[in-house]
Amino acid sequence: MEKTYLTREGYEKMAADLKLMQTVKRREILEQLEMARAHGDLRENAEYEAAKHALQMLDIRINEMHEKIASAEIFSTDNISTDKVVIGTKVTLWDFSYEEEIEYLITGTDEADPAAGKISINSPVATALLGHTVGDQIEVKAPRGVMKYELRKIDR
Repeated sequence: MEKTYLTREGYEKMAADLKLMQTVKRREILEQLEMARAHGDLRENAEYEAAKHALQMLDIRINEMHEKIASAEIFSTDNISTDKVVIGTKVTLWDFSYEEEIEYLITGTDEADPAAGKISINSPVATALLGHTVGDQIEVKAPRGVMKYELRKIDR
């Protein structure tokens, strides 16, 4: 099983989401299932089939989250070194193509949110940055072509 890297905040959010799915969401789907059952013939009952499918999908998601939480490695950003790029560091880059600075927080896959500047440790940019120090120039091969950056700053 693949290791899940999470911040304490990410772990707590995932645990809260799991609890919500196991209680509120599961209960809602079970109620839908009971209401659909009450309509009679289950062989031709689209509502019943939809609720049954929703319950199966929810159970799959619950099991996936259980596994991720069980394999989670929680890292603290408090004692991360800022000498080089590692998971949990915030980087400031100079993007040569757009001639602008950009910031990214290197996170685990489950906490990634590119629109919020959080990129997965498995993304092409983060993978290329890992281990580099301030002043390094990095080329990243990505779907949109080769991107060139200069690493300007590393923070927690």
